[in-house]
Amino acid sequence: MLVVDDNEMNRDLLSRRVKRLGHTVAVAEHGIEALERLNAGPFDLVLLDITMPEMDGFEVLERLKADPALAHIPVIMISAIDQTKAIARCIELGADDFLPKPFDSLLLRARMSSSLAKKRLHDRERLYAESLERELEIGRRIQSSFLPDTLPAPPGYELAARFRAARQVSGDFYDAFIPRERTETVLAVGDVCDKGVGAALFMAVIRSLVRALLDEGASLERLAELLNHYIADTHGKSHMFATLFLGVLEPGSGSLGYLNAGHEPPVLLSADGTIGRLPVTGPAIGLLPGLEFGTGTAQLEPGATLLVHTDGVTEGRNEAGAFYGEERLLVRVGASATLAPDAFLGAILGDVDVFSKGMDQADDITMLAVRRLG
Repeated sequence: MLVVDDNEMNRDLLSRRVKRLGHTVAVAEHGIEALERLNAGPFDLVLLDITMPEMDGFEVLERLKADPALAHIPVIMISAIDQTKAIARCIELGADDFLPKPFDSLLLRARMSSSLAKKRLHDRERLYAESLERELEIGRRIQSSFLPDTLPAPPGYELAARFRAARQVSGDFYDAFIPRERTETVLAVGDVCDKGVGAALFMAVIRSLVRALLDEGASLERLAELLNHYIADTHGKSHMFATLFLGVLEPGSGSLGYLNAGHEPPVLLSADGTIGRLPVTGPAIGLLPGLEFGTGTAQLEPGATLLVHTDGVTEGRNEAGAFYGEERLLVRVGASATLAPDAFLGAILGDVDVFSKGMDQADDITMLAVRRLG
């Protein structure tokens, strides 16, 4: 406990009564000393006089509650002033209770017990929150290991990716790899419904199955059918589904076979500035058992850039509640056509940030860009 009072007799009297209740007591003669003691070591409760020289109790209380490191400490204001306005001001500034002078032992015990009970509850909540934060940080690190450290670089191509989670863990993923005993480069971007831990767990499952099935030689249609069967039948009660874009790029010819399962249509920017889209070829993965999935083809000519993104890009909001939207995205894509993939994605993400300035990111943002050199 910290007893703060400029009157030595009052300090001594109150300290002795608090000690009789079984607590350890430190004292301060004025507000400046009180703040120094509070910053120097942990306290569970402050008994703070209102009327003091140098810095009165109101200012001490205001500074204490404005400091995130000290704001959780309960404060009982003490004063001989019996005025409703003074008490009301203390409560408005964040005081937990008020104790009039001269001190009544029963009232002192009751009000200290009440304030300490709230402090103990806050401490338990803080410890629980810290343990959750540690668990989420572990989950974030594990999830980041599912994203590729480096992207493959087929001769004549440049690849880049950007990933930014809305929370500690994400339901988005991207991948680029060359399946076993094949020469094509696989491009993958997925978006599991919802956000947070549940979506992150399904993200890990889907990403792992995509790699395993393609390594075993599955076609895009067969892969989608197997994924859909697994999620809809095995995890149907979870009501989870995912949109997924998978592209298989043949570097020599620039031919791209792809599957778009309910995902945002990727943008294909040609060397002359023409913008095309790769439309949806089937429903989202895991919605219902027995769904059928189609595929499509596209061509990456020299100088062309393919952008695959999740809806976290277009659904960024500004303070007015408006969406970033596809139209603004396509304008930014066209304006950044000559940039290398990493700078290209940086320009898009920077524009989203400018548009959404002052707003929290509402959804995970993932982008993958592939450029065929001209």
